[in-house]
Amino acid sequence: MKILYFYAELMGYQIPILKEYVEKHHAQVHVVHWDHKKLTPYQPPNIENVTYYNRSEYTKQQLKTLATNINPDIIYISGWQDKDYLAVVKIFRKKGIPVISGFDDQWKGSFKQHVASLVFPFILNKYFSHGWVAGPYQYEYARKMGFKKHEIIFNLVSGNTPLFNKGVEYLDIKAKDYPKTFLYVGNFRSIKGTDILVDAFKKYRIAYHGNWGLICIGNGELRYLMENISGIEVIDFMNQDKLVEMTKRAGVFVLPSRFDQWGVVVHEFASAGMPLILSENVGARPTFLIENFNGLSFKNNSSEHLAKVMSTMSNKSNSELMEMSKNSFLLSKKINPEIVAASFLSILDS
Repeated sequence: MKILYFYAELMGYQIPILKEYVEKHHAQVHVVHWDHKKLTPYQPPNIENVTYYNRSEYTKQQLKTLATNINPDIIYISGWQDKDYLAVVKIFRKKGIPVISGFDDQWKGSFKQHVASLVFPFILNKYFSHGWVAGPYQYEYARKMGFKKHEIIFNLVSGNTPLFNKGVEYLDIKAKDYPKTFLYVGNFRSIKGTDILVDAFKKYRIAYHGNWGLICIGNGELRYLMENISGIEVIDFMNQDKLVEMTKRAGVFVLPSRFDQWGVVVHEFASAGMPLILSENVGARPTFLIENFNGLSFKNNSSEHLAKVMSTMSNKSNSELMEMSKNSFLLSKKINPEIVAASFLSILDS
């Protein structure tokens, strides 16, 4: 079996899924990915029977030739922002090859989305056979674009659960002395709510007399907001193995995004057994957060509400936080790389 993937930016959490195709399903996987306009310097590892192709090295005609030579049984395309990708998959749809479009974005009801919802259903079948969605918000988007219910599959995205599950090993240590530290991992940008988080933490420490610290791991233009703030420790981006080790020091994971179409970090740190505080605009929230079961959410763009939620969480007992930790781990099992791979390949069996 041959699988052809047309990606935008390839990220580390996608690697375990590629390995699943090879190791469990004995597939040959070919991945075309953007090597320009990247947000991170990530470079994928060598995997037997997985071949990578840098998008910048191929014209539209060369992509067509490459795909024809590969002769795939099934194709995944991460979206429709790359017109050359669309030109290639159109050829294979005419041949009856399944072409699956990924949806990790949310339906926001913007003018652009409304226009797309009017036009896209008329051209959908020329390019795609199925939509592959991350969760309920993305399902709504796929339906608006014209995909029928039976043409949509779930479980598009998984964190690297085999790796992050190692964080659960620290729970015995945490049970004795639970870490009084919030943790944020991501870019330091406005869309990610970096300014909201810093403002909320200041209010938490002053207005609520909070004594927890805050670790922020990442980089970005708003890094300066965190510098020289009492209680905040700023660390540069680190590899995923190191991130797992950091969970030993952290009590609650916070994602304050103004908008996050999905947020794979939510799944990763739930997999590590961490309670969650999430903005209501985080796409993964309905999948991995149940209020007061494994965490709390807060009103989007409200540092006041986030500060209050941080106070509520930090005032919980060790036993309550441990129970939330175990519940996060339980919820994280909804999706893993094995389920993602099986979901995708189920199209060949349907």
